[in-house]
Amino acid sequence: MIARLAGVSVPTVSRVINGRSDVAPQTRERVEELLTRHGYRRRLPSRRTSSALIDLVFNDLDSPWAVEIIRGVEDVAHSSGAGTVVSAIHQRTSSAKQWLDNMRGRSTEGVIFVTSMVAPPLQAELRRLNLPVVIVDPAGVAPQEAPTIGATNWAGSLEANQYLLGLGHRRVGFIAGPPQLMCSRARLDGYRAALDAAGVAVDDALIRPGNFYHESGYAAGTQLLALPDPPTAIFASSDQMALGVYEAVRKRGLRVPDDVSVVGFDDLPEVRWCSPPLTTVRQPLVEMGMLAARTVLRLARGEKIESPRIELATELVVRDSTAPPSRTR
Repeated sequence: MIARLAGVSVPTVSRVINGRSDVAPQTRERVEELLTRHGYRRRLPSRRTSSALIDLVFNDLDSPWAVEIIRGVEDVAHSSGAGTVVSAIHQRTSSAKQWLDNMRGRSTEGVIFVTSMVAPPLQAELRRLNLPVVIVDPAGVAPQEAPTIGATNWAGSLEANQYLLGLGHRRVGFIAGPPQLMCSRARLDGYRAALDAAGVAVDDALIRPGNFYHESGYAAGTQLLALPDPPTAIFASSDQMALGVYEAVRKRGLRVPDDVSVVGFDDLPEVRWCSPPLTTVRQPLVEMGMLAARTVLRLARGEKIESPRIELATELVVRDSTAPPSRTR
């Protein structure tokens, strides 16, 4: 827009923004006046001072999953001489507006959104402020210009469910994550693909909704175990939901894995200490945070990135919560 109003090319505007000397004085004056009038933020690619900040925005912060992302972002920010501002906008318009108002008053290098829907008005305002944006596990379709960071959710779910099928399970329950998240949909698709490849028909009664938190895992686990023909294994789309399934199993007087095998997704630090230690799909949460921070800092310096869509590899971590189905059932 600035280039069009000034009657110059986009590279010329970029040279003005970045303080380059190869711009005619009259052109520079015209572009700078338009930048000021339209509220564009000036970006200095070489800047790296202790006052530089990365804004890290979640929908909610009440999850150990979020802590792992923060750890990764903080590690890169600290080593780069930048600080981190962590916010939760709770999917409310008023919260997003307040965050924007606060963010305008600080020297933000760029913004990392985590499992967030970046609404078009918010996208437009961030473009107006000339701030780079990176999205971790986007909700819905990400803005075309925003790089996304994720994990191989489909492949991780496929591997986990193939493992359960390889143990001999044929009644495998599935607890989904929030349907608006692309990672949730990929995990459900991986579950279906594993069953299909094994020649096992998908039973919709074995698929239950969840929201990644303990309570929904407990509720879904309770429903699955109350079926006339209950599953012998349950794959939960998050570790927290898997731990909710543990409680549902206990309340029913059953045991993991003697009566029901349970698999999670995330590999949060605490799941190796639960009883029994949880078999789960490790997604590299800290590494995802680190990559998001490196990417947003590179964009802030005006550097190009290799790929706008990056998925880090998952890994099945087998512990003691899985076993072949009991012959007594």
